[in-house]
Amino acid sequence: MRPLVATMFLTMDGVCQAPGGPDEDTSGGFRAGGWLVPHYDETLGARMDAWFGGAQDFLLGRGTYEIFAAAWPQVPVEGDAVSAGLNTKPKHVASRTLTTLDWSGSRLVEGDVVEAVRALTATDGGELQVHGSPGLLQTLLRADLVDELRLVVAPVVVGEGKRLFGSGAVPGGWELTAHEVTPTGVLLLTYRRAGELRTGAVGPEYDEVSG
Repeated sequence: MRPLVATMFLTMDGVCQAPGGPDEDTSGGFRAGGWLVPHYDETLGARMDAWFGGAQDFLLGRGTYEIFAAAWPQVPVEGDAVSAGLNTKPKHVASRTLTTLDWSGSRLVEGDVVEAVRALTATDGGELQVHGSPGLLQTLLRADLVDELRLVVAPVVVGEGKRLFGSGAVPGGWELTAHEVTPTGVLLLTYRRAGELRTGAVGPEYDEVSG
């Protein structure tokens, strides 16, 4: 088995919509696009390079694929680990509406996405990485297919927008395995699955955690 690893940019209030620019995703009237950009520094860039360098291939939802395909083919791969990864490694695209893909190395996921992902991770190898793609990632989380979750939390609150975790989130435990704070205050948090949700109580009459 090989791991499925997901990376998501989030605000402090859990919004993941349009971190990279004002026009990246304006659906729902979202007007705060680009909230990550003022906080993107060399430390975050180096971490993203390292993460992308560990990918064997990528799994993307339609929206993120279209955003990436419009930008990254124009970025030289020499000296840029993110561009080298995205432009030279396979990209599996989960979409119900796209019928053709023009970006080199891209192919559509056929059939049920959950079963397709299980097949992709069934053999030994490197990381299958998901970047962005909140709708797809929610589906993968509900199916308990995400082995590692990398959250990049910017020190901003935007109030409204698409969120990774909402009313449909599946309860569960996650173990923090790595953490870092960039000079601009961005939290780099790596979590791995840790089984079922455990609960407890605080008070003099309670002395242990249930679960």
